[in-house]
Amino acid sequence: METIVPLWLWLVFVGFVLAALFVDFAVLKKQGAHAVGIKEAVNWSLIWVGLSFLFNGLLWWAVKDSTGSSELANQKSLEFLTGYLIEKSLAVDNIFVFLLIFSYFAVPAAYQKRVLMIGIVGAIVLRTVMILVGGWLLAQFHWLLYVFGAFLVLTGVKMWRGAGEEPALGDNPALKLLRRLMPVSQHYNGEKFWTVENGKKIATPLLMVIAMVGLTDVIFAVDSIPAIFAITKDPFIVLTSNVFAILGLRAMFFLLQAAASRFHLLNYGLAVILVFIGSKMVLIDVFKIPVAVSLGVVIGILAITMVWSAKTEPNT
Repeated sequence: METIVPLWLWLVFVGFVLAALFVDFAVLKKQGAHAVGIKEAVNWSLIWVGLSFLFNGLLWWAVKDSTGSSELANQKSLEFLTGYLIEKSLAVDNIFVFLLIFSYFAVPAAYQKRVLMIGIVGAIVLRTVMILVGGWLLAQFHWLLYVFGAFLVLTGVKMWRGAGEEPALGDNPALKLLRRLMPVSQHYNGEKFWTVENGKKIATPLLMVIAMVGLTDVIFAVDSIPAIFAITKDPFIVLTSNVFAILGLRAMFFLLQAAASRFHLLNYGLAVILVFIGSKMVLIDVFKIPVAVSLGVVIGILAITMVWSAKTEPNT
């Protein structure tokens, strides 16, 4: 896998991500533990989306400047936008599971922000590794595209069948394994991950939550990363669209936390998107669906599902 993006844009991207995380953690430390309100979530969501579009504009300019082709710049910019939207929409499913995890462990609202921030850093590192490995595999074994495509189709069908059903977190094998590996306190100790009880150092429920959030992101990355490879094989666009979607995940979580009940049918839309993207991968050597068409389909499905959700009541 190769990219036409100049080296300096890679450096700009890495510098931007490090700066963004530094600012976010600095703001978090200054504010201290507190519940995030809708106004704060909306403001941060707008900031992250705005920065993503700004970066996409920089990507367009860099490609145009290095190749002299406006058509190629338009293509790469559209690939980034489509990949970003797909990753952003699939991240909604992560958020619903995060809501379940926070509810199951009764995580105080004031601590949720820090958990998500640490989860985002872990997600960026893990997804970068998975993208590089996945990109290398696809470059060496083209037939894996068909495997990824079929996997996405099956995942979409499974998601459709399970939509509307609340997963039983208590029966999660990963959670059972974690509880066997480490003793866990029944009480929180502020934002600390460890506490001392009866003279022994044991984990607090917050450490368990961090572990579950991390495991959840790895599981969902198995679905979302193949989806972006259906849009582009450019490793730079695959990575940047993923990372920018993740950077805005915390703000989107608190935004959707208040509106989760209004979008109760969204999982059906996500299931259709996965089936569409999977079919696109399976048919890539027979018929290549233009990126603009893929973008239109994803936007259309999300819009229809959200409007449909707004007009119907849950469980009706």
